[in-house]
Amino acid sequence: MLATSRDGGVNVRAMVVINPGNPTGNCLSVDQMRAITQFCFKNKMLLLADEVYQENVYDGEFTSFKKVAAELGLVGKPGFQMVSFHSVSKGVLGE
Repeated sequence: MLATSRDGGVNVRAMVVINPGNPTGNCLSVDQMRAITQFCFKNKMLLLADEVYQENVYDGEFTSFKKVAAELGLVGKPGFQMVSFHSVSKGVLGE
């Protein structure tokens, strides 16, 4: 899909991932997060990790994309770009 977009002249520069999902609280697996993180690094894409619902996980455990990126050795590596979002209103105080 990325190659098709780029072949069509679209300059794909970022990927947005919402984890955990709302309203289910379901989280991506760490393997899925690794694949997404490596994909973004390999393709020079900014990873926007919307993690504002990390306190609202009902089954399982939350893992941040920053932790995954650190375990992969990508934090601080030239060419790796990531923004992680959290929120006081959604995380600390709940909804």
